[in-house]
Amino acid sequence: MKNLDTALRRLDVEARARAAAAAVPEAARAAGLLDVAYATVDSPFGPLLVAATRRGLVRLAYPNESFDDSIDELARDLSPRVLESPAALDGVRRELDEYFEGDRRRFDTRIDWSLTRGFTTRVLQATARVPFGSVTTYREVAGRAGNDRAYRAAGNALGSNPIPIVVPCHRVLHSGGGLGGYTGGLPRKEFLLRLEGVLPPPERGR
Repeated sequence: MKNLDTALRRLDVEARARAAAAAVPEAARAAGLLDVAYATVDSPFGPLLVAATRRGLVRLAYPNESFDDSIDELARDLSPRVLESPAALDGVRRELDEYFEGDRRRFDTRIDWSLTRGFTTRVLQATARVPFGSVTTYREVAGRAGNDRAYRAAGNALGSNPIPIVVPCHRVLHSGGGLGGYTGGLPRKEFLLRLEGVLPPPERGR
């Protein structure tokens, strides 16, 4: 009986500690001390890291990227006041779930472009306007960003996209119709284009 009482007390302490830890981000946000909130969201690729500021979604990292490194970059480049806060990312997480389920064709979440600069920002903003189920080319995106001859620079900008999927760089292809590159790897690009109906489903047995 004594061992049971001890175990129950330990569980109670652990539960209180978890509740207190969960309350910290909300208290920090209420006090204006939370500059960057982050959380993870399940996806067909595994867990994604999502992070947002007061301005909007600022980062989305694929599972092959080091989440610790991504969080360190946010602390270095934006603010050291970075905390895990799933509640602050509920809207983004819901929209991603709906997108992967095939129930969402457009993301409504606001974007914070703070991790981008200059031509890269213009390229990514042009890319963000490419509709679901459509594709464009590196040259066309470069033109919309102000210089259609800078298609190689546009490719580099898309390769450094800090918010893939939501800023749909997977919808940008080579002028000749080739898929081009993708920061998350070509299998993920193909998956997203199939999800949106641009590519046909894979043949059975593949």
